[in-house]
Amino acid sequence: MGKIAIHVFPDASVRVDAPEGETASKVHAAVLKRARWIKRHVNDARALREDILPRDYVSGETFFYLGRRYQLKVRSANGVASGVKFYRGAFHVTANKDKFAVSKQLRKWYRERAEEMFSRRFDELTSQLRWLKEVPSWRMVAMKKQWGSCSPAGAILLNPHLIKAPRKCIDYVILHELCHLKEHNHSSRFYRMLSQAMPDWKRVKSQLDNMAELYLNE
Repeated sequence: MGKIAIHVFPDASVRVDAPEGETASKVHAAVLKRARWIKRHVNDARALREDILPRDYVSGETFFYLGRRYQLKVRSANGVASGVKFYRGAFHVTANKDKFAVSKQLRKWYRERAEEMFSRRFDELTSQLRWLKEVPSWRMVAMKKQWGSCSPAGAILLNPHLIKAPRKCIDYVILHELCHLKEHNHSSRFYRMLSQAMPDWKRVKSQLDNMAELYLNE
């Protein structure tokens, strides 16, 4: 007989899964037993959601890059070329001081860093998959809810927002899509391939899922 499982999701909702035929009293007891754990995780989820606020793109706000938050420092262009430099633990943006100009420069910087990082990781990861004879083509497309996709024809798409996540999460998404080149489904064979390529993929996926709303809505 299976166990009673309790899940707290990024939107702070809670789901309890119980084996068929389990009594309500046992389910209730299981929930009470883990009440402190549930409350802590619900509070953590709500705290994360509070960070998802409309951005003003002004100095002092923080943005993610490779899994860590860094402060934004904005300087007026005043005839100087617009752009972004990342140093001393901060994004230094030179642009006209309106949110759209700063946002545009930051998105451009993210996309350039994503192009560089994804290219390096594709080269490294494909060399580890013996069944792959060459590095497949790929391109970036901003998506609202997906980190990546692989079409039946083998066209791989990656979300540039992924550059905000830790490198291990980037590797997980790339490996996931590469495995789809051989198994275009989510069968047990697919997951065996993925587990061989990244034994701890479930932990990494959970880490990415828990932060997805923040990474995708900045």
